Amino acid sequence: MSLFQTYFQLGLEHIADLNGYDHILFIIALCAVYRLAQWKEVLILVTAFTIGHSVTLALAALNVLVFPPDVIEFLIPVTIIATAIVNVLPKRTRDRKVQGNYWLALFFGFIHGLGFSNFFRSMLMEGESLVQPLLAFNVGVEVGQLFIVAIVLSVAYFVMNILKVQQRDWTIFISGAAAGIAFILMLDAKFW
Repeated sequence: MSLFQTYFQLGLEHIADLNGYDHILFIIALCAVYRLAQWKEVLILVTAFTIGHSVTLALAALNVLVFPPDVIEFLIPVTIIATAIVNVLPKRTRDRKVQGNYWLALFFGFIHGLGFSNFFRSMLMEGESLVQPLLAFNVGVEVGQLFIVAIVLSVAYFVMNILKVQQRDWTIFISGAAAGIAFILMLDAKFW
């Protein structure tokens, strides 16, 4: 297996790891306000998140940016709760902030990237170039995220078009569930 394939697989597995479900939960919350027909918007949103994630992952792997893991462990659920709150804002308020959602996803990507940094740094070999492993890892992460997006948007399509659940009800349910789980994660963080 090539170096690229190895790190790609690690990125993919890292997203698919159910023990690290906070990242999956964030992607689910991010998608809660979208329909399947809006997949391009979601793609841009998730890619903005990955860009932010990549920047801080690189800076943390190079020891340029170092944050205590306990702080990051606390901040990641905060990003999920914040996303859920934005999701349930009144529609006209949320629509005005669509452009801002991309910046928010980018910013939250910065925080989540710090969460991966210790794991990623431990995978690098002594003296190994950062570029190819970082690229491969993040491509793996992006592919994993897009798989989660595809599942969430497909389930949303089924729920809204087949079961005839209103989009607002779906958004509130998914956002509320994500916020509730994130709140528990936040309380369990060693930050306290």
